[in-house]
Amino acid sequence: MPDPPAVWGTMDDEIDDVFATAAMRTPAPKDSFPTDERPAREVYQLVRDELLLDGVARMNLATFCTTWLEPEAAQLMADSVAKNIIDKDEYPQTAEIERRGVALVADLFHAPDPAHAVGTSTTGSSEAAMLAGLAAKWRWRAKRKAAGLDDSKPNLVCGSVQVCWEKFARYFDVELRQVPMPSGFLLTPEDAVAHCDENTIAVVATFGQTFTGLFEDVAGISAALDDLQQRTGLDIPLHVDAASGGFVAPFCAPDLEWDFRLPRVKSINASGHKTGMAPLGSGWAIWRERADLPDELIFDVNYLGGDMPTFTLNFSRPGGQVITSYYLFLRLGRTGYAKVQDAAYTVAQRIADGVRDLGRFDLVFDGDPSRGIPCITWRSADGDDAILFDLATELRARGWLVPAYTLPADQDARAVQRVVVRHGMSVDMADLLLADIRRSLDSLAKVPAGMHMPSSESTGFNHDAVPRVPLS
Repeated sequence: MPDPPAVWGTMDDEIDDVFATAAMRTPAPKDSFPTDERPAREVYQLVRDELLLDGVARMNLATFCTTWLEPEAAQLMADSVAKNIIDKDEYPQTAEIERRGVALVADLFHAPDPAHAVGTSTTGSSEAAMLAGLAAKWRWRAKRKAAGLDDSKPNLVCGSVQVCWEKFARYFDVELRQVPMPSGFLLTPEDAVAHCDENTIAVVATFGQTFTGLFEDVAGISAALDDLQQRTGLDIPLHVDAASGGFVAPFCAPDLEWDFRLPRVKSINASGHKTGMAPLGSGWAIWRERADLPDELIFDVNYLGGDMPTFTLNFSRPGGQVITSYYLFLRLGRTGYAKVQDAAYTVAQRIADGVRDLGRFDLVFDGDPSRGIPCITWRSADGDDAILFDLATELRARGWLVPAYTLPADQDARAVQRVVVRHGMSVDMADLLLADIRRSLDSLAKVPAGMHMPSSESTGFNHDAVPRVPLS
């Protein structure tokens, strides 16, 4: 039998099991910057273990964002981790791929001249929306100045559905005219026009609402603005916030006119990392034609190795998201995207049928491809909103994040519950969810009245929701 070590308990981080090392025996610094370095394997394990406390991304049915990637897409992200997309001189092929991405998205959205499309990639749809809003403000201001009119009171008209427009208005000094929607869930053409005047820089139509998943009537709003111009001479541009719908309607509802087929539409923002299926950090801003993006908003920089025009709110940022978006465009094409999104709608409608069969809920949106994104939204049939929050809490115990939240007071302040079906969710997963919903409702029925756990006003929502509901 070999002799025992001279000193039991001597630490040797090179050979010790990782959970026997010093890093695992002492708490990690949390409020002050650490003094000493630590071995990579120990710190990796430490951080990785903390992240186990996060939810399972694919069971998060509140988020619209991508939670599943093919291995090849993930590898491209890793391969591109050091590429700074803003440095077009150092990474010219990444710049070329971005240009191609703009052209491909412009073609998808029926821009008049996709090969020479005007647009940019962004870190997400919210940045793209703000860029479109800035372009609309600058165009309006130029027209007012040319006519010798006051240009100090711009306003923007939209429904009360997206926090990014509240941010835009506050950050860039624009009056936000959020239209009340007491009789329904959508901005109507009549209500949109009623809030416009000579200071309106644009009307925003939301093509895939975060609250319900429904498409607003872009063509109807466009026609109403055409009529307004005929009657009053006011020529008000239309912007389409297609954060969620931009990468589903072209494939699953191709005859639905909402994009540059409508001459009134001057700009569109879309989120690559939602229904575009790209990794987080991908968005697109596209303008109808060159004249719709004022030159004053484009900056030329030369300190990265060459003269480069840039029009983004962010500057240095990784190129992997754009590269991976391009990979997905090539990988799937129109046919592949149609197959993937059609599968998502199939799953959504299966969930809708299951929720309807419970007899406890009324469907607000059932996942119809002609009316909205792959999403299901429901409310309590008897007006008992508490059941939605209790159900959300019960489902969270099983790992599902199925948000319940109140609609804005200008809609009707009732609570709804919503499931977003994304790439990576199968019919089998849908059946597991429905089984857990039934099990949760049975469990809640056994709890005496008044004994339910207190429900928060809302449980889980995505980052694009307005401040009246929680952010995630």
